[in-house]
Amino acid sequence: MNALFLVGPTSVGKTEIALRVASRCNAGIIGADAFQVYQGLDLLTAKPSPAERSRIPHHLVDVVPLSQSFNVAQYLDAATRCAKEIASRGKIPFVVGGTGLYIRALTRGLSDLPEADAAIRAELEASSLEDLQARYTSLDPDGATRIDLKNKRRLIRAIEVCLLTGKPFSSFRDEWKTAPATPVGFFLTRDRDDLYERINRRVETMFNNGAVLEEVRRAQDIGATAGQVIGLREIQAHLRGEMSERQCIERIQQATRRYAKRQLTWFKSEAALFREVNLTSRPDPESIVELVSRYGRDAGGS
Repeated sequence: MNALFLVGPTSVGKTEIALRVASRCNAGIIGADAFQVYQGLDLLTAKPSPAERSRIPHHLVDVVPLSQSFNVAQYLDAATRCAKEIASRGKIPFVVGGTGLYIRALTRGLSDLPEADAAIRAELEASSLEDLQARYTSLDPDGATRIDLKNKRRLIRAIEVCLLTGKPFSSFRDEWKTAPATPVGFFLTRDRDDLYERINRRVETMFNNGAVLEEVRRAQDIGATAGQVIGLREIQAHLRGEMSERQCIERIQQATRRYAKRQLTWFKSEAALFREVNLTSRPDPESIVELVSRYGRDAGGS
């Protein structure tokens, strides 16, 4: 895809910079976040605020009902259509987010994976996480070292592909198309202590007025995919009286830090795609905004 990319882990500070860049270089923002794509749970998923979205329209943010599944192939199709529409208006498609599989699909394409099988999916959904981990390890030992073994949804899909094709799921991952010859954007990062402190503060802020508890309490008919939103299960447990608010906050902070660590690892492995910018060592946002904007204008004019 011919687009400008701004990627990085949760809480790194992508939103503020993206808004200013989009305004400065006439860009249309396409979200690349597997949680923010869902409708509702705005605070829990740290979506750009309604005011920010009215200032700069965001595509593929707050568009999929919580009850529906949404996979990387659907995202690729939708994002490609958005990019074409943005470009047709003389604007630069500007992809902003932190979901590695979405970014990889846009920059390298997708392997030809089979459609979901309802019968297999139902059987796997009924299995425990431990059983799924053992089954996938037996089917794809190499893949088991490269997947998040605590993500039940991803495990189910990996096993399903193994069963439907007779091939290890990891073999399809090896078929990603070659990366672009030149960087396509920027990877924002921070020193670990700085990033983790920002994550902890964000979670504390979510709980300040109780609004995040209310939005989770109001959320209905949450499907398996949206059910993976970080913090959702913890807040639901708190609302059932199974843990205190302090325990809930600390567990969400821990889960978010772990997620950010996985994101950092993934984006560092894509060094050929993105120019890394450490916001801890470059705390002046204006210099970053100008750097990304200049790159975007140059790319848009090429």
